[in-house]
Amino acid sequence: MNATALPASTTVAIVGAGPTGLALAVTLAEAGVDFVLLDRLAEGANTSRAAVVHARTLEVLQELGADQELIARGLKIDRFTVRDGSRTLLSTTFGKLPTAYPYALLVQQDRTEAVLLARLRELGGDVHRPYQVKGVVQDENGVTLTTDTGETLRADYAVGADGMHSAVREAAGIGFSGSAYGESFVLADVEMDWAPGADEVSLGFSSHGISVVAPLPGGHYRVVATVDEAPAEPDLAFVQQLLDERAPGQARVSAVAWSSRFRVHHRVADRYRAGRLFLAGDAAHVHSPAGGQGMNTGIQDAYALGRALADGDPARYEPQRRPVALRVVAFTDRMTRISTVRNPLVRSLRNAVLPVLARIPAFRTSLTTELAELRYR
Repeated sequence: MNATALPASTTVAIVGAGPTGLALAVTLAEAGVDFVLLDRLAEGANTSRAAVVHARTLEVLQELGADQELIARGLKIDRFTVRDGSRTLLSTTFGKLPTAYPYALLVQQDRTEAVLLARLRELGGDVHRPYQVKGVVQDENGVTLTTDTGETLRADYAVGADGMHSAVREAAGIGFSGSAYGESFVLADVEMDWAPGADEVSLGFSSHGISVVAPLPGGHYRVVATVDEAPAEPDLAFVQQLLDERAPGQARVSAVAWSSRFRVHHRVADRYRAGRLFLAGDAAHVHSPAGGQGMNTGIQDAYALGRALADGDPARYEPQRRPVALRVVAFTDRMTRISTVRNPLVRSLRNAVLPVLARIPAFRTSLTTELAELRYR
């Protein structure tokens, strides 16, 4: 059911009502810029891949009046640990970072979307559903979007916040340079006894592949791991075996609340703008889930683009944000490749070097600053 009827025209048409599209809509609403936010789904998704909100994103959400409600729904974690099996290679804290949010906020993506949607409605906006954009044509005076219902929307600008397979990016003729990882990724929200406990995010190294275990509100844990070929819906036995291989004796899984598999690419759009068409979020960049950077980078894209449009200076958006995406993609790719090394000699060298680096305060600060995305202010 449509939240509101589709108008004939607007200033900014936003395609996609995930975290990026919602954050852009809130930014524009606060600035008094007219917009229409469309999404192809009849309702928001109730499952999600993203589970961490970093400090820089919380700073942005504070500007949008959405930080405190999200913090109330999440779990503050200030420790990040790297292990190979049960051996700790590196442990560091977010607690000394120069921010009002010296922690990682663990919270499911659907809750982040719910908070942003509630804030948007407070400001008088909403999502138009379900409208799938089938055509995007721009001219020197504006953009015409055509939906699967045959309706059209005229806008001064259109923004693709519509994911990796973006219709707006395709219409703009913008390339999406990069490639896919060979492995598939498993994602599962589980109940389990986890020896390291619920006070840290753990990155696990193993010859079998990378694994991340992060606590979630309500006593669950998020497990993300690379496997050569994952089942469509990983079950309890599969997740238990995976953790037994990578963290022997550390985990006892008692229930799987939700699970999925997916393929991951590392790509960045060749441009973020083509005339009156813009890209943000996964339409502009996709990468490994290592470090939990994706949704955070998208929300920050949205805020930067919204402010640029509100200030009448859209040209500043791409120079601000595309270099960030290039850095994030490179950082997460390095993390993934370091984590998934299978050569025994290289693994031994990595495991010998990391504890040495971990004793250097500047290295620990650099790592947590990068994870928290505070370099991108």
